[in-house]
Amino acid sequence: MSTQLNRFNIRVYGIYIVENKLLLSDEFRFGKLMTKLPGGGLEFGEGIEDGLKREWMEELETEVEVGEILYVNPFLQVSSFRKTDQVICMYYKVFPTSELKVSVSKKKYDFPMNGEDQQSFRWKSLAELGEADFTFPIDQAVVPVLKSL
Repeated sequence: MSTQLNRFNIRVYGIYIVENKLLLSDEFRFGKLMTKLPGGGLEFGEGIEDGLKREWMEELETEVEVGEILYVNPFLQVSSFRKTDQVICMYYKVFPTSELKVSVSKKKYDFPMNGEDQQSFRWKSLAELGEADFTFPIDQAVVPVLKSL
């Protein structure tokens, strides 16, 4: 398998918990519905914390302070979207420096299905959180860490 991989895809995600509820991101991208944590791909020439801050500003219009790193996937994961990419995900606690500027829904996939790049946010109780709440294997693997917070 490793002979077909030719690129690292480094992802950075923010873990934001309020009153034992985790902020989730529901998205429709590349023709696929997905649930993950807010964040995304690190860009070349960008530090990890700066990349996470940029992603939160782009997605949530909110500045954050980046806290401790909680998880990095220790296993090989091939990208669901590009089979030549090895995905490495880093999960950090984040602390918004102001109120969230986006609306947070109570409904999963609360956006119109009229094109690509749709996104909505919602809270999920940590007590009720399970692997099935996430689309991708690395996010599923971080669930025990999240439940221990």
